[in-house]
Amino acid sequence: MLIAISIAEVRAAVAGLRAQGKTIGLVPTMGALHEGHLSLVRAAQATCGAVVTTIFVNPTQFGPNEDFSKYPRTFDADCALLEKQGVDVIFAPEPSEMYPAGASTFVEVGGISDRLDGASRPGHFRGVATVVAKLFNIVGPHQAFFGQKDAAQVAVLRRMVRDLNFPVELVVCPIVREPDGLAMSSRNRYLGPEDRRHALVLSRALRQIEVQIAAGIVESGALIRTGLAVLAEESQVRIDYFRVVDPDTLEDLPDVRRGALIAVAAFVGPARLIDNLLIAAR
Repeated sequence: MLIAISIAEVRAAVAGLRAQGKTIGLVPTMGALHEGHLSLVRAAQATCGAVVTTIFVNPTQFGPNEDFSKYPRTFDADCALLEKQGVDVIFAPEPSEMYPAGASTFVEVGGISDRLDGASRPGHFRGVATVVAKLFNIVGPHQAFFGQKDAAQVAVLRRMVRDLNFPVELVVCPIVREPDGLAMSSRNRYLGPEDRRHALVLSRALRQIEVQIAAGIVESGALIRTGLAVLAEESQVRIDYFRVVDPDTLEDLPDVRRGALIAVAAFVGPARLIDNLLIAAR
């Protein structure tokens, strides 16, 4: 396994893999890896001849009062996990490598970037779109793998790929959960035992909505009221948003008959957590 820290290194490594006739799968991460990340790696390995995983805590997607400096960094442990998994290349640049002095070019995906997490975290998706566009240009993958937990991010990146004609297929993999239902996240490391218990209300609310939909309740207003009522069971949990939206545009929907994304974000102790439920068309 090669650990590349420069753009030149990773481009040379990928060129060598392509010369061997291998298709390239890209798994972008910010490190602090967990089973959710490893599931993306395995998905990439199942369809691609070689896998490049990135470890880069991207400063441009954090707001001024967010957790960039505190974001968990476990580089050595991450590398050990990826080597055991059989990843071909790790790309782990410094911020100065990705954003040279005086860099002033950003990718802005209009409209959709201001919804859900984009509304709560202004500029967040500009940073996400910019770094992912740069990774696509640097690595040139055939496929790129992302998790359904970051559903709003997926919608933004799909629009970017379409609008800018990137020759890459986005592959979205299911949410991986802890045995108790908590969606796996690097930010779960922030949670103490009590916070973690409170955080389970997010998945509990989504499960209750799933039960309601199975029973024939499809109006968004009714589903949102149910979700908010479940969330209210944990007074320590502060809701950011709870919405029923189109999974492609992130715009609100009146009902879930044609499919929908039920998305929630909330503050639990020191962590902002997200979760969602994807509803198929009925």
